[in-house]
Amino acid sequence: MKIKWFIFVFLFGVSWLQAEPFQLKSPELTSVKLIANEQVFNGFGCSGNNVSPSLSWTGLPKDTKSIALTVYDPDAPTGSGWWHWVVFNLPSTITSIPANAGNLEKNLLPKDAIQSRTDFGTSGYGGPCPPKGHKPHRYYFTVYALKDKIPADQNSSGALIGFYINQLKIGEAQILAKYGR
Repeated sequence: MKIKWFIFVFLFGVSWLQAEPFQLKSPELTSVKLIANEQVFNGFGCSGNNVSPSLSWTGLPKDTKSIALTVYDPDAPTGSGWWHWVVFNLPSTITSIPANAGNLEKNLLPKDAIQSRTDFGTSGYGGPCPPKGHKPHRYYFTVYALKDKIPADQNSSGALIGFYINQLKIGEAQILAKYGR
């Protein structure tokens, strides 16, 4: 009996060690520096280029059926934060999106992916633009592994998509970046 238990523990441990952790990476976003002007919003007093960063991920949980992506600023002075980008129903077969995928005119996301409404009132990427004089805000770039597609459309709010994400998520990976002016 002890031998069977040892074999079980050994095999479980080996398989656990081999599982790749779910990670999100971006060459444009590092924890060492502030978000570059390339990714900053162009409007509301900001003069950035509003280009969404390229993102890649590894280690998706094996039961992933769909992927969602959000960019959220919890420090926005609204009482409920600010949704800068909301993308969902990305196929589980992709492992990256290119820079500027948040530009609706470029059509760089897979066919079935949906970019829904942000707190700017439009779909697509809206870069950081905190009020002048605020300490740097935190921007959470998060990729979610989901057990199913989200039953919503491009008119859905970030809060509604966040609700569905929390119901369906089986994993998440995140990058925290900062920006202030």
